[in-house]
Amino acid sequence: MQIDGDAKRLTIFVGEQDTYRHHSVVTEIVHRAHAAGLAGVTVFRGVEGFGKTNHLHTTRILSLSDDLPMSVVIIDEAAKLEAFAEGIAELVGGGLMVLEDVTVLRYVSHDRGEPPA
Repeated sequence: MQIDGDAKRLTIFVGEQDTYRHHSVVTEIVHRAHAAGLAGVTVFRGVEGFGKTNHLHTTRILSLSDDLPMSVVIIDEAAKLEAFAEGIAELVGGGLMVLEDVTVLRYVSHDRGEPPA
């Protein structure tokens, strides 16, 4: 798969404890993105944040560290991501989804046996 130039970035912000059918909503999103043949997914675990409820989630206070913020980032062609976002909207019961224009400068893979050139 090749991506060059204009593309979209879908970022989904959810809580670490958010679930869908008794498992992690983040895992469900990643599996659906893989099944949809999207270019790739990266999941980030936040150290601190709050959302619409204004409830603080942080690693600094042990009792508040059980539901840290998570973000799932996917970059691909606009049509693919728009369709994918529509299909996963039901998963994000609490959270935020944003779709932004991006410019892909470089998207390459390398053989794990040799360092990249």
